[in-house]
Amino acid sequence: MSPLFYVVGLMGAGFVFGTFGTLLGLGGGVFAVPALVLWFDVPMHSAVAASLVAVIATSSAGASRNVAEGLANIRLGVCLEPMTVFGALLGGALAPFIPARVLIGIFAILLAAIGVMLWRGQGLKEEGSYRASGGRLDGRFLDPLSGEKVAYSVERLPATLAVSFAAGLSSALLGLGGGLLKVPALHLLSRVPIKAAAATSNFMIGVTAAASAVLYLGRGEIPLVVAGTMTLGVLLGSQAGHALSRKLSERSVSRVFSLVTLALAFEMARRALAS
Repeated sequence: MSPLFYVVGLMGAGFVFGTFGTLLGLGGGVFAVPALVLWFDVPMHSAVAASLVAVIATSSAGASRNVAEGLANIRLGVCLEPMTVFGALLGGALAPFIPARVLIGIFAILLAAIGVMLWRGQGLKEEGSYRASGGRLDGRFLDPLSGEKVAYSVERLPATLAVSFAAGLSSALLGLGGGLLKVPALHLLSRVPIKAAAATSNFMIGVTAAASAVLYLGRGEIPLVVAGTMTLGVLLGSQAGHALSRKLSERSVSRVFSLVTLALAFEMARRALAS
């Protein structure tokens, strides 16, 4: 591949990562790692490191808009983030010692289960059925699609805290940014509307990724040219993802998230069996 096509390809891929990363609250790392390894011949550890930089860029670009519109639940994010950062630091320290095949296999099973639940509509409520109970973590936002105000309560917080720790581990070990587990946990366990779950995850994952990226930077494993070029596309894509989220219903976002998780589960299972 010529240098020009390589650069254009990285920026184009970054645009796609930023679009879906912002729309689904994933940060883009879940797409970036396999793409960098398979299409751009980037070594696995370097791909994970570069994807963490992309996740930080996605989070930074989308968080301000989500906070201003009330979609991101700041209090909930601040409550969950310490567990996520702890998991990310532990995962970054353990990354060189844990067999990748085992991790990939476990996550394939987990993602398949999450994808099926989201496709079946578990966690979705009818419009107008969300209610706030007056708790300190309750949230409310104006749905740009329906024009209605949505208020909700946060349920099963201890379970979501545990998943947040696992999300931190996945961020450091697999470069996923944590959103792949946080969004389903917030939506399925804590009953947060999926648009608010994605926005809250997007607010959190930048901090999670930064905690992991520091360790990779200290080891000199971040490919600066690859990460910088891809980040330019990510910043543009995040704007497209934010605009798209305003036009989709909650069920549509849930279905898109389901398809992404099922596709990734299949790919992870294939890689685990092939390695």
